[in-house]
Amino acid sequence: MTAPGDLLHRFLFERLPVRGHLVRLDASWRAVIEHHEYPEAVKTALGEAMAACALMAGALKFEGRLSLQFEGRGPVRLLLAQCTHRHAIRGVARHDELPPGVVTEGGLFGDGQLAVTIEQQEGGERYQGVVPLESERLSANLEAYFERSEQLPSRLVLAATPDRVAGLLLQRVAIGDAGTDAQIAEADDAWRRLGLVAATLTPRELLDLPCHDLLRLLFREDDIRLFDGAPVFFQCSCSRERVAGILQALGGEEVHSLLRERGDVEMRCEFCNRAWRFDAVDVAGLFSPGSTQPAPPGLH
Repeated sequence: MTAPGDLLHRFLFERLPVRGHLVRLDASWRAVIEHHEYPEAVKTALGEAMAACALMAGALKFEGRLSLQFEGRGPVRLLLAQCTHRHAIRGVARHDELPPGVVTEGGLFGDGQLAVTIEQQEGGERYQGVVPLESERLSANLEAYFERSEQLPSRLVLAATPDRVAGLLLQRVAIGDAGTDAQIAEADDAWRRLGLVAATLTPRELLDLPCHDLLRLLFREDDIRLFDGAPVFFQCSCSRERVAGILQALGGEEVHSLLRERGDVEMRCEFCNRAWRFDAVDVAGLFSPGSTQPAPPGLH
């Protein structure tokens, strides 16, 4: 039996200072890619990033939007995955021509960086952590981010197909100053064991096994408390007002030039492919005295 998708589960090890999250994305993932013809390698990378973003959104405390942004000088110039604290996801990739099934030397990104950004809602603080891309595996780069920026040892296992993506995240929880040397040594040994066990997980098991069965298969020696899954869904935040703000930022001269050339101005959302059209009357309203729009959010 295939496990249900579009759910994010949290679980705890009852006797160990370790917590975890497990996610499967089905319809929400297919909605991310349905309007894009990504090469297979790019699709796989984006799928893994979407799973990782949902896992991190479940693990971190915030109210707003979390973004994973991979940038480099390789065939994939930009890969962006976003998830809100309510588990609404979206994502996009920008890439050069890449023959199907081919990954170039140095990986998809080449030299580059990973930026993890948390934008708190309603005027809250914006936090960003940046680490260099030192591995061709997205999971390894994200583990490095947690180690450097969050001081939180983590293990990630990711898998992606055109129909489903999945991910498993383990994180070590600090014992605190009250822990004895023996307790800390025992926790160290347990953490190493769990990491080795998680590394044996196959993509098919991660994608298909029901959560309870998967955790029981992997961690036979441990008592685990599995919580009910939270739904994950695709949602784009584009709107006519935001697109209007982008047009205003372009400036009246350029927008009127587009209007004369095409008869109207159309902008298409990179995430959901929705087209927003502005005719001559709309454009005149944008640049009339006193007209203002909210500042357009960038991909960052």
